[in-house]
Amino acid sequence: MSAYGTALKMLAGRELSEAQVRQRLARRKYDSGDIDNAIERLKAGGYIDDARAAAVIARRETTVRRRGKARVSNRLRAAGIAPAVADRAIEQAFKDVDADALLDASLERRLRGRTRIEDDKEMQRLYRYLIGQGFEGDRVLAKLRKLR
Repeated sequence: MSAYGTALKMLAGRELSEAQVRQRLARRKYDSGDIDNAIERLKAGGYIDDARAAAVIARRETTVRRRGKARVSNRLRAAGIAPAVADRAIEQAFKDVDADALLDASLERRLRGRTRIEDDKEMQRLYRYLIGQGFEGDRVLAKLRKLR
């Protein structure tokens, strides 16, 4: 199968950035010239659009996985999205989402129904978890202190 056909199959399953398609085709040992031609055809046909891919990734990371801005930004960077495009996608995704509600949902899932934090060790563990999920440190600390 050609690089173009393989890339179309990949894109039928999910939205991918240009960098992700290039990487996956290279992993399958396609020639760089074939990859470039396939990417150009896909762009011309509207099958690859980094802005659209960034919006899908940002929306999934916020609404489904309930992650903060920093984690969403890292995910977009890993997908090979240009910083300016990534910033616009993050801004759009968080315009529709309440960041405090997102933090609350992530914390609730971690606490599993409890309403209090038992000790300093648990507070530190929750802090590390929430920072890893991409939430801002000062916001996390304020929320955890209320639960302490």
